[in-house]
Amino acid sequence: MADGYPLQNTLPVSRLGVDSRATFINRTYQHLLGAIVGFAAIEVFLFTSGLAETIARAMFSIPGGWLVILGAFMIVGWLASRTAHTSTSLGAQYAALVGFVVAEAIIFVPMLYLAEAQGGGVIQSAAMVTLLGFAGLTAVAFVTRKDFSFLGSLLRWGFVVALVLIVAGAIFGFQLGTFFSVAMVGLAGAAILYDTSNVLHHFPEDRYVGASLELFASVAMMFWYVLRIFMSRD
Repeated sequence: MADGYPLQNTLPVSRLGVDSRATFINRTYQHLLGAIVGFAAIEVFLFTSGLAETIARAMFSIPGGWLVILGAFMIVGWLASRTAHTSTSLGAQYAALVGFVVAEAIIFVPMLYLAEAQGGGVIQSAAMVTLLGFAGLTAVAFVTRKDFSFLGSLLRWGFVVALVLIVAGAIFGFQLGTFFSVAMVGLAGAAILYDTSNVLHHFPEDRYVGASLELFASVAMMFWYVLRIFMSRD
């Protein structure tokens, strides 16, 4: 028991019956859809209310602003993943999911503000590519039923390297260009495979909110770097 919520089932979903696995998967992806819709709704509110410009200017005024924002994005994503794996309280999982969606919406504001100013349907194009990439990787995991848990060590190593590069860029003043964004899209793709594999094989039955949180974090990371690639075009 944690935070007053008893564990319902600590067995991984792969060891449960077909109906229980189907229910868990449906709940996970319903919550993922809710998180995406909630994220979009917050962004619409921020931009239509005029708050987005204020937030963007405030965040860009921070010393080393852009790289600090990148670092915050990476750290918040890591915290979300940790919560998804460790929280045994359904209430804590919901709080983490809502808090993470709100935090991501705020962190995304400067990027979306610049993308909107750039025009040309950049945001819509990046969102479409992200959704197609997510759908394709999800199909690979579901069709093959392969356990991609071996990617965990690679992902941890990749995120550490990315954070080191971001910190070094902030300290020494160099820019992380398109190749870095491409590499991060690849890392996000690996994270989606890893997360989907966990949904199919390793998450306990009562961890569907945490599972959706981790998936949302990976989708958000892919969207972030796909958007950066689209924005870098001449």
